[in-house]
Amino acid sequence: MKREQYEKLFESFPDVLTLPELCKMFGGIGDGTARYLLQGEYIEHFVIRNTYYIPKCCAIDYLMSKHYRIFKKKLRHQIELPKGGADK
Repeated sequence: MKREQYEKLFESFPDVLTLPELCKMFGGIGDGTARYLLQGEYIEHFVIRNTYYIPKCCAIDYLMSKHYRIFKKKLRHQIELPKGGADK
């Protein structure tokens, strides 16, 4: 998918995501999987008082990364694409 397609798909999400919002954005991945991505520094983020904050643009950057293309094959939950929105 192109960046513009991801931006349109996720326009309902806030510009800065919390951990539960990131899980929902990524198709319902688990809390542990999301923490693995953050703690492994695969997704840029910042922490304030033990709370993760993830800029939406950084989450989209990760979805476009080589790591995600490999890692998504291991995930049980996938991002739901709109009908006719296959990877083009």
